[in-house]
Amino acid sequence: MFKGSYSDLWKAIIRPPRDEYMISNLGPKEFKLDGRVFKRIDMTLKNNRGLILECSHYKPAKPPTKEMPCVIYLHGNSSSRVEALQAVEVLLPANITLFCFDFAGCGKSEGEYISLGYYEKDDVECVMKHLRDSGEVSTIGLWGRSMGAVTALMHADRDPSIAGIVLDSPFSDMRLLAEELVKQHSSIPKFIVSGALGIIKKTIKSKAKFDLDELKVIKTVDKAFVPAYFVHATGDDFIDKHHTADLYEKYGGEKKITYVDGDHNSARP
Repeated sequence: MFKGSYSDLWKAIIRPPRDEYMISNLGPKEFKLDGRVFKRIDMTLKNNRGLILECSHYKPAKPPTKEMPCVIYLHGNSSSRVEALQAVEVLLPANITLFCFDFAGCGKSEGEYISLGYYEKDDVECVMKHLRDSGEVSTIGLWGRSMGAVTALMHADRDPSIAGIVLDSPFSDMRLLAEELVKQHSSIPKFIVSGALGIIKKTIKSKAKFDLDELKVIKTVDKAFVPAYFVHATGDDFIDKHHTADLYEKYGGEKKITYVDGDHNSARP
């Protein structure tokens, strides 16, 4: 992971491989589940930076009520809204609609870089405004994984009206995570790592227009009071489980934590 060039290092943070998929990977436009008919509505939204977000809303073909609860799924880095399909069979039978989208810089959405939550939280705000203005949604929850979980945490303290958040494998501090990954996957001395991260920080600031040190989620979680469910895999060798444990400990609202078998990318039970 850390044996390539300098450009490989900063790209791993703000320009990981973009998930490429076919629209057919999102499933059929209309489908049956538990004897009921559901549909997928695709749409585009424009975020506050003027970038087009590609979105999908899974809901009943004939909604039982005018307004229904909705969960917004927030995917990880180097992923896309296709990741949300795992939630379809969980949410729709429970009369909860599912909204998913490609963050800016991911999947089919516009944007050159990602920011691991810094700008993605504004994409969430854009989606939530759309849903609230639609008149079709009652309560809204967030379900995030990895980068998506960090994004949910960074937005939760800005919007206390969120019904609840599911946080799967968030990191607590991006700089700390980077240092841990370098230590784990290389024998580079710590003082060299610190210097290299300083240079990478400047490159990211120049290209993606955000400060890597702003991604210290641990500093703001005590200000969030939305009910939160933390999840982390015990075998995760990408984001160590102490990140989730530390966030859980400091989180300001009602909370629960569960550890599951598997690694960072394995299916959840």
